[in-house]
Amino acid sequence: MSASSSTHSEIPLSERGPAPRNVVVSFGFWLFLLSDIVIFAALFAAFAVLSHETAGGPSGDDLFDRNRVLLETAILLASSFTCGLMSLTVEQRKLIPAVAWGAATFLLGATFVGMELSEFHGMIESGAGPDRSAFLSAFFALVGTHGLHVSAGLFWLLVMFAQVLTLGFRPMVLRRLRCFSLFWHALDIVWIGVFTIVYLGAR
Repeated sequence: MSASSSTHSEIPLSERGPAPRNVVVSFGFWLFLLSDIVIFAALFAAFAVLSHETAGGPSGDDLFDRNRVLLETAILLASSFTCGLMSLTVEQRKLIPAVAWGAATFLLGATFVGMELSEFHGMIESGAGPDRSAFLSAFFALVGTHGLHVSAGLFWLLVMFAQVLTLGFRPMVLRRLRCFSLFWHALDIVWIGVFTIVYLGAR
């Protein structure tokens, strides 16, 4: 063993200087995801407390079309599948398949957001807007926040398309694509909670 490597092994891990960029980026992004989970946990808690406070207005059972929401859920889960395929082809540095699966992810995500906006529009048109009751305020806050996250993910995906096409599969681009994939899958997990608690649990 050389003198330099022996000296290096004697230095505690916490004192060996800055961590590699991949480690720093991964750690920072997981912290971001955890902060997002905390936000959604607070919104879920608020919805659980206020879900019966309808102020004489319509309840979830009166408003929700579960077949439509089931279709929305299937579309979002399908986008998670195509996002996974995009990640695999990115790791294999296959440009055309990566762009194709990314485009499929974008279209499915955009369809999900469109259906969600259509649901919101129909509810507001029927007088069941967020100002109608505490239940509806909590509903729009929770589901709307998730929809905003999906919309932000779609914008992020467009930016990643531009970077892949102009910069190629550079390490920086690959790191960002991995972060996007984590973000997208996290949104699917949150939506499973929304579908189960908000829509299936509606009374």
